[in-house]
Parts: sequence; structure tokens; C-alpha cells
Amino acid sequence: MVTGVTNDTTAAAAAMKKSTGMNKDDFLKLFITQLQNQDPLKPQDSSQFIAQLAQLTQVEQAYNTNTNLQSLLSAMNGASNLSAVSFIGKAIKADSDQLNLTAGSAATVGYRLPANASQVQVGIADATGKTVRTITLGATAAGDGSLAWDGRDSSGNSLPSGSYTVTVTGINSDGTQFSGSPLLLGKVDGVTLEGSEPSITVSGISVPISKILSVKG
Repeated sequence: MVTGVTNDTTAAAAAMKKSTGMNKDDFLKLFITQLQNQDPLKPQDSSQFIAQLAQLTQVEQAYNTNTNLQSLLSAMNGASNLSAVSFIGKAIKADSDQLNLTAGSAATVGYRLPANASQVQVGIADATGKTVRTITLGATAAGDGSLAWDGRDSSGNSLPSGSYTVTVTGINSDGTQFSGSPLLLGKVDGVTLEGSEPSITVSGISVPISKILSVKG
């Protein structure tokens, strides 16, 4: 730990010198050199040098703080990556409107309603944005739920494998509509650690780890 702090301090001093042209050590050398070469009959007022040295030290401390914070963030990101790996094989619920279909198989569609609804319509659109199926549910309570989609369109034709987009709409007894949230349900089969945030993969759908709502073993 001590070595890491020392390295961070050295890096901060180097960054400060690159930015300002000197660090406190350079300033102190300049100060001593000027004292050695001053006119003994007209000594210079050293109070200004001391004040400037104090200011320069404060600036360097700020650089040290920033560097240490960056190191702390890097350590936290590393811990986040390890946490993401632990999700593999776990059943998750995530905020996502994407759904991956394997031709000939049923797919589970998750949803969340902010309020009770007299009717719920779950729309499924293909990659071109065309709605290929609308599934209508009866009275549904607020909260999370799921349904099984047989992978067929509105005419009963089997749809090809691929990614589909889900929309959820609640309808009140008076006919007014409100939006629900589609959810991605399934087991995590992969983790991607690239980018600014780790992401998990469920049946070919990639979701940032921050979108995960719940995890079950």
C-alpha cells in the first residue's frame, strides 16, 4: 500500500510539473539559488517566496488528491468487474426492451406496470420496427409479471431467430393508456468487461450491469 501511495505522489508531481512548469522542489531550488546569489547589502524579502512556496505546495497536494482519487476509482472499477463475473449462471431481471428469439422456441417476455390496468397490450416489433405481434392481457395488477410468447406473428407464422423489441402499454377502464416497462428475464451466460461499465449477456442480449434490477441464485 505504501509503495502505491508513493508512486501516486510521484505521478502527481510529474503531472503538476508538466502542467505548471515546476513543482515545489523546483521552486525551493530556485529560492535557495537566489538567496545564495543575493546582494548581502540588500537582502531580498523572503516572505513572498515562502508564501508562494506554500501556495505551490497546496497545488501539489491537490494534484496528489486527484491522483489518489483516480486510483481509488480504478480499484472500484476492478471490484465492479469481479462482481459482474459472479453473475454468470444467475437468473436476472433487467431493464431492457430487447428480446432474443430462437426460431421454433417460445420466449419469455417480462414487464413492469406502475399501476393496475384493466388491460395490458404487449407489442413485439422486428428489427425493422414493424410490429409483428400484439399480445393482449386482461386485468393486471401493478408490479412485475411475465408471459410466454410462442415466437409467432399475428397470422400464426413462425418468426425467424433474431432480436425483437418489446413495448408495454396499460389501459385503464376509461380507455386511457399509460406506459409500462419491458423487462429482460433469463440466466446470465456471459460478461463483457470492456468499456466504461461492465455488461452481462442473456440469450444474446447485452445489458449494462447498472440496468440489472434483481439477481437470483
